[in-house]
Amino acid sequence: MNMSILIPLCIVYIGIMSGLAYYGYKKTVTESDYLLGGRNINPVVMALSYGATFISTSALVGFGGVGSIFGMGLLWLAFLNIVLGIFVAFAVFGTRIRRLSIELDASTFPSLLGKRYGSKFITVFAGAMIFIFMPAYTSIVLIGGGRFLQESLSLNFNLSLFILAAIIALYVISGGIKAVMYTDAFGAVIMLIGMVVFLVVTYQAVGGVVDGHAALSALKDMVPESLASGGHQGWTSMPVFGSPLWWTLVSTIIMGVGIGVLAQPQLMMRCMTVKDDKALYRSVLIGGVFIFFMTGAAFIIGPLSNVYFMETAGQLSITAAEGNSDLVIPKFINSLMPEWFIYLFTLTLLSATISTISSLVHLQASAFGEDIMKSLGVKWGKNGQGMTRLGVIVGMLAAIGLAYVLPGGVIARATAFWFGICAAGFLPTLMGALFWKRASKNGAIFSIITGFTVSILGFLFLHIKESGVLGLSQALFGKDALLAFPWTHIDPLFYALPLSALVFVTVSLLDRQKEVNVESQSKSIAK
Repeated sequence: MNMSILIPLCIVYIGIMSGLAYYGYKKTVTESDYLLGGRNINPVVMALSYGATFISTSALVGFGGVGSIFGMGLLWLAFLNIVLGIFVAFAVFGTRIRRLSIELDASTFPSLLGKRYGSKFITVFAGAMIFIFMPAYTSIVLIGGGRFLQESLSLNFNLSLFILAAIIALYVISGGIKAVMYTDAFGAVIMLIGMVVFLVVTYQAVGGVVDGHAALSALKDMVPESLASGGHQGWTSMPVFGSPLWWTLVSTIIMGVGIGVLAQPQLMMRCMTVKDDKALYRSVLIGGVFIFFMTGAAFIIGPLSNVYFMETAGQLSITAAEGNSDLVIPKFINSLMPEWFIYLFTLTLLSATISTISSLVHLQASAFGEDIMKSLGVKWGKNGQGMTRLGVIVGMLAAIGLAYVLPGGVIARATAFWFGICAAGFLPTLMGALFWKRASKNGAIFSIITGFTVSILGFLFLHIKESGVLGLSQALFGKDALLAFPWTHIDPLFYALPLSALVFVTVSLLDRQKEVNVESQSKSIAK
């Protein structure tokens, strides 16, 4: 690769990003500007920022690599991403979140829930869950960007991590959400161009749409025994119903991420940044088109890479990547694409990495400074933003530390983990806040605690992909998972979310009944 071309290109790119960040910094005066962009962000910028935050290296690199293993069944996730992640998130949830945040004067996701239910505990607890667990998601996005720079630019992985972390921390600290969203929108345009070109060239390399898919179907006999025994039926078919691979694909990847998107704090906060409902409605089309090309392209390219590697190297993609699914897409690009595209995709991956991490770090920082510290009466700096900016540094360091601890091939799994625990912990309470007037404070508290607790226990002791790696179940009970199949492959979302919802509804109804009984007794005494 010609570094004399790439280095100036990256400098120009960073220069533009820095200029947009500086513009955001100059426009950031009040606390509302730092946290919510003054609630006056352009709908196009909001939609592109939402999409860029949603589609990180976990989708482009992690899920693309997972697609090379599971096949086209992953496209069901793209469908849910568009229907739930864009249409429902903007037109149904988003409009109500925007109005409620104004009514309650809430500037963060935890404070929205806390003020709706009149509970400081909810604000602090939700903020703590975000601040404690989100670094795991942040770190895998950072890993995705670092691995691509390592593979494509021959940079040291450690250096790649610190370069990305330093750039992101600098403009999140200075410019807040405005800097984040302006740079997100610019990055989204680059991401869209890069993925459209990538998809077109991939189809050309495998003989076109029809021949490419036919060739992929013909590889059915090449499925490794380890996958076939788990239910794999080829890359254009779903796994055998109820098999270990089916449960992993459907419960963890498709449903975990597809449903979890509705309770993602960093995405829901985007809905608070526009001035009216019309802006959210206008954002639906832009966001839908963006997600269609980004997730759809990644989930198609991953499986088709098997055709290319089989024709050119006589091996499947995961074999070419030496067993690490996170390296499938980088190796595919290096092997297939012309040098000029590697430059373009380098910027695409940089945009995906920077846009998502900046949003996650901004959320972690606001959870630390606004939801935890300020709620507990601890303030520091101008407009009380000192603790929030400190949270940026703490969150970034936590993400870097986890990047060295997490194993290879973990990007898609860690994404599903974060999305799943958010759905179980926040979704029933959020829906109650938006749609059910009888929802009670106690119902919300017990629901959030139940959702997070059951999810975490499930990952620690039941879901073998995580429990086997973490080792706590083995240390305490002498086995990687406490229950047998299918529980070892059913994502905790499948039982944590229904249980959380049941607790929420039951406790809220009991509280309502107590209120009715008290009112009746009061009336009887008055008579």
